[in-house]
Amino acid sequence: MRATTAAENLWLRLPQTPGAAMVRRMLHKGLLVAFSALALSSAACSRDVRPDAAKDIATFLGAVQRNDVAAIETALDRPALRSDLRGQLTELGRANGVDVNGGPSEFAMDRMVTPQTIGLAVARAALPPAPTAAQVAPALTVRDKAHVCVQDSGKTRCLLSFGKTGKAWRLVGLQAADLKRP
Repeated sequence: MRATTAAENLWLRLPQTPGAAMVRRMLHKGLLVAFSALALSSAACSRDVRPDAAKDIATFLGAVQRNDVAAIETALDRPALRSDLRGQLTELGRANGVDVNGGPSEFAMDRMVTPQTIGLAVARAALPPAPTAAQVAPALTVRDKAHVCVQDSGKTRCLLSFGKTGKAWRLVGLQAADLKRP
């Protein structure tokens, strides 16, 4: 004798009247709908965000190449970028025995974010000067569904971090250490 499942136990306990047959059919449809919803939600969770992110990032990198300050500014998440840079510089200061209360000023953080600074970070990623989305996608590492990272050519560290805000991917982090012409 084989073991019965919970659905079969429920089925067996229902009375054998015409109304019970209708309930059984509804249970079958309900289980089908529940399993379909579960399958769709798990498929949505595993969707690769790199192609979507690569489009916005390629557009951003093209703006950096053209030195289009207005387009670059649109693609920045200034508060997140300031926070990221402040954290990096504060840590760098502490590592060298300097502890500035409150860290660098917002003015200093804003002065660090220029097309040239971003261009230096991009140069370390070994991407072409104005990459397409297809060229950007392989250089991306997905952190989670809303954050991706453009890595250096050796894939050892994140040079540019992008976060999804609304429907757009915006720059939220920039590797500040060792930004020298390659």
